[in-house]
Amino acid sequence: MEEVSLRALTEDDLPTIFAFNSDPVAAEMVGMPLRDEETFYAHRARNMANPLNQMFAILVGDEVVGDLVSWPDEEGHRRVGYWLGRQYWGRGIATAALTAFLTEQPERPLYADVSKANPGSLRVLQKCGFRMLAEGEPGHGGDPAEFFLRLE
Repeated sequence: MEEVSLRALTEDDLPTIFAFNSDPVAAEMVGMPLRDEETFYAHRARNMANPLNQMFAILVGDEVVGDLVSWPDEEGHRRVGYWLGRQYWGRGIATAALTAFLTEQPERPLYADVSKANPGSLRVLQKCGFRMLAEGEPGHGGDPAEFFLRLE
């Protein structure tokens, strides 16, 4: 297994993260619209300025291969999400990065959602102890194309 670690995300990491987030295949899989560069950087600047958000670069050796973020939602629940460049999928990197984050993050419960079109990410979350909370249902505030998970 490759050495996977986390470090604080920096502005210098953003061009790499933007490139990963600009992959139409990955965006479709996670159910997120592609953002143009200006929108991406404005969104990230707001998120990085919020002291309640936790933002990490995922590294394999010294190479940035993705990012992992955690933030409080509107209801005050701490959420977690991650994004890897497509060339790094299927190598255990997401599982290792999420495991490293969970080891350092004592706050529970944690919440995550995952597109039904992304079975690999669902497996990562479940391997790390997240359990199915609900499936999105039309008219109930959830995206019908998502699973919602919680880690106690």
